[in-house]
Amino acid sequence: MAKQELKYKMTNDILAKMVFLKYPDLLQRLVSTLLGIEYDSIEQFLITNPEVPPTNIGDKFCTFDIKMIIDKQNIVLELQVKDEKDYLERSLYYWAKEYTSALKSGANYKDLPRTIVVSILAFTQFDCKEYHSEYRPLEVTRHTLLTDKQELHYYELPKVPKRLRADDVLGLWLNLFNAKAEDDLKKIEKMGVPVMSEAVSAYRHVSATDEFKEIERLYERARHNEASAIRNAEQRGEQRGEQRSDERWQGVVADKDAKLADKDAILADNEAKLADKDAKLADMTAEIEKLRALLDK
Repeated sequence: MAKQELKYKMTNDILAKMVFLKYPDLLQRLVSTLLGIEYDSIEQFLITNPEVPPTNIGDKFCTFDIKMIIDKQNIVLELQVKDEKDYLERSLYYWAKEYTSALKSGANYKDLPRTIVVSILAFTQFDCKEYHSEYRPLEVTRHTLLTDKQELHYYELPKVPKRLRADDVLGLWLNLFNAKAEDDLKKIEKMGVPVMSEAVSAYRHVSATDEFKEIERLYERARHNEASAIRNAEQRGEQRGEQRSDERWQGVVADKDAKLADKDAILADNEAKLADKDAKLADMTAEIEKLRALLDK
């Protein structure tokens, strides 16, 4: 019997954001697991961009991102599905933008908060077997920490073990993002971990709502329009390129024709001058002959 494929997966940026904004306790539990923070130790948890959907549907930079303040730390959670070959640079940009925007007018640089970017990637980014990579600024020889205010975490979904264990909640969360069929969700539920059962239930609820389906429809249309616009622009560019190539070639030919015409004119002028000289030489020869004739007499 064929597996029942999920129409919408947790790697769908709209769906994931709606799930975690409608169920913020699940988001808090996910982030505490990703960062290794004791859930019960968290005293401050605030989502600072609780908008669904983002304002500009179809905007190139309208991707999944949830920004939070957790115990005075700025946390950015990113979900990246496509490997566009620039994600490391983009994640650094996200960190720098979030870090610098936290400096209020007149504030001291020392007041800048610790800023952490957590990226869940649906592709392989690093050449290693570990699915979790953590980066901080270190001195290259002594490996001493420059500052604890920069921290970047990357979770690569293709490397996550598919074998589930009830005591591996991090693995269960990441397998939820990896789930492609209904059977995958049921396997997670069978582990009997309450928070994961709640997460699967929240996924099912949000993915079935008219609100999500309408937003997804608008986004899908925006993606289609954007793709069409890019294709049309490329075609126009190719046509303009061909036209410019023809125009350049025609210009080259015309330039060469003009130069040849100039050379022909110069040649004709030189021939006229030679003909004039020949005529004068003939006249002089005739005069010389006349003089010779007179002398002979």
